[in-house]
Amino acid sequence: MNTTTYSLSERYEVAFNQIHDALKKQVKSRSDRFTSLVHSGRHHKIISTYQDELFQYAKLRNALVHEKTELGYYIAEPHPEVVERIEKIARVLHSPNYALTIATKEVIFFHLEDRIEDVISAIKACNYSQYPVYEGNRCLGLLTAKSIVKWLAERMMGSIVDLSDVKIQDVFEVEKRPPLTFEAKTSTIFDVEECFEHYHQRKLDLEAVIITENGRDDETPLGIVTAWDLIEIDYTAD
Repeated sequence: MNTTTYSLSERYEVAFNQIHDALKKQVKSRSDRFTSLVHSGRHHKIISTYQDELFQYAKLRNALVHEKTELGYYIAEPHPEVVERIEKIARVLHSPNYALTIATKEVIFFHLEDRIEDVISAIKACNYSQYPVYEGNRCLGLLTAKSIVKWLAERMMGSIVDLSDVKIQDVFEVEKRPPLTFEAKTSTIFDVEECFEHYHQRKLDLEAVIITENGRDDETPLGIVTAWDLIEIDYTAD
């Protein structure tokens, strides 16, 4: 939009409508009312970041639009900084926000027949705490550093554990496998947050979302998104 040809009030209303449109597309709610969508979507980091501002913008928009006395006439003009801010938020909400942008993209994965020593070496080198495990082309779940430590502790003889013949399968078969799900590379951060929310509502802790080409468990992992990745998203829009 060429902002030089529009009044501040018109720019504000356009940006507000863009945000409303984005919320209707992304948030599951019984109502399409702006404030209802903001409230229903507050579990999304991108919305909770702006929640207080969005409620204030809704009040201002109502004052500007509902109290018009004639076409094209507004009772007041919002401050330029307010208009610039709502336009920035509109751009953030309208951008694709692909989940891969926040995912750990260097995914290290193993197969059941690999040695557990290889996983321990990866933990030392990369400091990752979880690794997808595959049987053939299919992902069976995640092997976590926590489960390896537990497995080792249960089998220690004094201070020594012989790992020379231990395969991932030996550890993985006694692993309490945390919930894991898959999303396509076209998935947005909204989609991934919905996955975590869905499991939360079922009182389950989703360990991670693995991003693949089409969201199938028999495809090469392109990225992993954890709950921590969602928490650390920065949507300041400055």
